[in-house]
Amino acid sequence: MPSYADLPLHYGQVPPWLAQRMSLLGGAITEAIIMDYGRGEFLRRMSDPCWFQALGCVLGMDWHSSGITTSVMGALKKALNPRAAELGIYICGGKGKYSKQTPNELAVIANKTGLPGDQLIYSSKLTAKVDNTAIQDGFQLYLHSFLLSTDGDWAVVQQGMNDATGMARRYHWHSSAFQSFTEAPHTYIYGHNQGLILNLTAINAANTKNGIMELVKEKPVHLLPEIRNLVMPNHHELRAENVNLKRLGSVLALAYDTKPSDFESLLMLEGVGPRTLQSLTLVSEVIHGTPSRFEDPARFSFAHGGKDGHPFPVPLKIYDETISTLKDALYKAKIGASEKKDAINKLSQMAASIEKDFIPNTNFDKLIEEERNNAWRYGGRTVLGKAKPPQEGDQLSLF
Repeated sequence: MPSYADLPLHYGQVPPWLAQRMSLLGGAITEAIIMDYGRGEFLRRMSDPCWFQALGCVLGMDWHSSGITTSVMGALKKALNPRAAELGIYICGGKGKYSKQTPNELAVIANKTGLPGDQLIYSSKLTAKVDNTAIQDGFQLYLHSFLLSTDGDWAVVQQGMNDATGMARRYHWHSSAFQSFTEAPHTYIYGHNQGLILNLTAINAANTKNGIMELVKEKPVHLLPEIRNLVMPNHHELRAENVNLKRLGSVLALAYDTKPSDFESLLMLEGVGPRTLQSLTLVSEVIHGTPSRFEDPARFSFAHGGKDGHPFPVPLKIYDETISTLKDALYKAKIGASEKKDAINKLSQMAASIEKDFIPNTNFDKLIEEERNNAWRYGGRTVLGKAKPPQEGDQLSLF
């Protein structure tokens, strides 16, 4: 059944210096997931809104806004489509005019792979029709991304906007998660709870429908039942209540303590500094974490900050080192030397182990201040420009 969360509607462009890095890291994360868990698992995760939000945060996008959807899908399409023959994943559609190209793109892919093009095109069109017409919730679709694998599985991520409320709603579909397009098909719906809406896909609307075109002529009005709520607030700054401090603290403890519980595993990452280890640990969790680990996706913004400066400027030097380390580990694993990749894999397990006995403190604001003070050392950057050293007299404390 659907769930809801608020996504403040944000406008603006992703700067080229971030868009390029998002594609590189997003592609490497996807490759790691496919290598360890398969293409089907990657599509399943893309249909999980909490995981999707965590991915956007670890890639350095605004931690809570609607812009994550557009930027993540654009970055992944750029990264994965040129390697589709190798990875077995294709991404079609996109924002605005690109969404209308989805049928043609699917037809081309079907000709190359032998996949059932007509069925895929039908699925693409019907998912858009359902979310734009059968569910009349005040949101007008403006993004439609269709992901498919060479195995025939597919997922859809699409988003609508409501200018009157300044909110966005994201819809997630997965081909194996429903039996009917017109009966509770979504894995999740991300968006502001509007109260009474017309939802002709609800199970209790079954008696009023024989098909999607007939459905929209009927009268049933239903309140979508809420199962989980992930509310992304309007405020731009990241606050302590937006993250799980126990989980975040364990990541920092792993990165900055000199004797973690399984320090030997880090020897394969020799030369990686504590700040990059912090980012790699969060990346490791995005790749290997279980669904329950993504209930506070804002936590993952502590990997690479955000382009708007919240919680801190994007540390380009750290970002580049994270990309380089992960891509090197993936390359070596392909030729039989998997030690470095295994070490990255284990980071999430080590952080979870530390978390069991970790007691969070009240230094959250101090942590963000420290990251901002040191942003210039790491090539920190936002849409407003490069980070500058703190003024003389500002105190620089350790974590």
